[in-house]
Amino acid sequence: MLTARSGLALLLAGLAPASRGYPQSTADLVLRGGTVYTVSDHQPKAEAIAVVGDRIAFVGSTADVARFVGPHTRVVELGGRIVVPGLTDSHYHLLGVGLREFKLNLQGSRSVAEVLTRLRSRVSAAEPGEWVTGYGWIETHWAPARFLTRADLDSISPDNPVFLTRADGHASVGNSVALLAARVTRDTKPPFGGDLLRDAHGELTGMLIDNAQALVKAHIPDPTPAELDRGVLLGVNRSLRLGWTEIQDPGQTWDHVERLRRLYREGKIKLRIYQAIRGPGPEADRLIAQGASIGEFEGRLTIRTIKAYLDGALGSRGALLLAPYSDAPGSHGLLVTDLDAFRPMLAAALRRGIQVETHAIGDSANRLLLNLYADAFKTVPESERVVKRPRWRDEHAQVVAPADIGRFAQLAVIPSMQASHAIGDLFFAPSRLGPERLKGAYAWRSLLRTGVPIPGGSDAPVELGEPMIEFYAAVARKDTSGFRGPDWHPEQALTRGEALKMLTLWPAFAAFQEQQRGSIEVGKWADLTVLSADIMQIPEREILKTRCVMTVVGGEVAFEEKRER
Repeated sequence: MLTARSGLALLLAGLAPASRGYPQSTADLVLRGGTVYTVSDHQPKAEAIAVVGDRIAFVGSTADVARFVGPHTRVVELGGRIVVPGLTDSHYHLLGVGLREFKLNLQGSRSVAEVLTRLRSRVSAAEPGEWVTGYGWIETHWAPARFLTRADLDSISPDNPVFLTRADGHASVGNSVALLAARVTRDTKPPFGGDLLRDAHGELTGMLIDNAQALVKAHIPDPTPAELDRGVLLGVNRSLRLGWTEIQDPGQTWDHVERLRRLYREGKIKLRIYQAIRGPGPEADRLIAQGASIGEFEGRLTIRTIKAYLDGALGSRGALLLAPYSDAPGSHGLLVTDLDAFRPMLAAALRRGIQVETHAIGDSANRLLLNLYADAFKTVPESERVVKRPRWRDEHAQVVAPADIGRFAQLAVIPSMQASHAIGDLFFAPSRLGPERLKGAYAWRSLLRTGVPIPGGSDAPVELGEPMIEFYAAVARKDTSGFRGPDWHPEQALTRGEALKMLTLWPAFAAFQEQQRGSIEVGKWADLTVLSADIMQIPEREILKTRCVMTVVGGEVAFEEKRER
């Protein structure tokens, strides 16, 4: 049996940074005159960086970098700004971020009335019978804090079908026309892993939870190929502007992979993408059969991971809990995946060296995930694995029973977590969970204390997907207004050094990339993010005002803020 110490040793194996030297050469790019936070224990801070090709050739003082400057070297005077390793979002739905621009964007709606006002504008511009879709509403700050209903939508759109998805992506509301188009009636039984909410009289409210959303989604026209291309590129360019140099996309199709490959060949994508494939099912079976594809397009695209789901989201009460919801005693949440298909997929993936990452939010889902992973590790010994230490991941690890926290290190399972969920959920999680379960919710410090690395992400477009919000959330554990609330366990917050690792070195480790990126060291890829202010020193509230001024991917300036003349 693995102990916490032995499991942790397996998990952290390979975290030692690259230490090879680099021959003297004229640099293609030099950044000097600032503060460089390297995230390297060997040289935590520096003043300058020299880049040759796609690699870091020098890290040191402004004076010493001068020998790398030649007639064709581009020199960037930092002027006191800071450089950090290229930021990575370890859980970022790239296409969803881009397609958000095509849909009715309901993020930030402060009331039902505001949602309906935005909806009225979109419906008035729609063709007869055209579907109107939207994304991003959440009832947390509404008075009263209630879900939308089909009656709300019918009052604005009695003729056009409307389908509006909640911010977590795990619940949607349809109007009567949409339900009729999908043949969803009072007599419709919810599918496995889904629910159809009803009022006190047994009538459908229009809210569909988790797998039940597919009943209506199947009738909504797909985006055109041109729209999908545009969505990808909007997501890519937004990411680079914000300072992300890599995003790790949790679950897509092979059609999407081929779209990415074409756009890379056309020179339209500079961002690194670590792409997971949906599973279980035929898409995942194909990845297992053909094996991982690592480092396509000069290290910009990797496909080696299967993304699966065990439960839904806490806000829509789909997260699977050990005990009933405190504010809905009749519900434990939902299991959304057929375990008879899930178990053999795990064993097959382990044999073929395919990483698995699984969505688990509730404490029951997280315990189940750890049990399923442990069973797979016992079923497939190391001698039968292509990758001995598979670095399987728990995506979200949001509510974990205290008894299960140590098991992550014991099993060498990586908790991939999103700091912004803790500031987005703090207004409803206490009512959903009650005070006892909050002790294991968003428990970054408790997990980190066991020694596991915690790669950080945003879950965009569920959250905004902005790195400074993620960094702030990790160190402040407050919402963007500075509010925390009682019993929100400030002791779970992280130091700034740990928060920086959440967005740099630990995502690199979770993607088997720690020898190539994640810290600023000689020989590693020149992935760099330049920020306008020193987030390691400034007051907490100032972090949210900090912006990206330059993004460098593989030595290439992929984004640069325009300076006023």
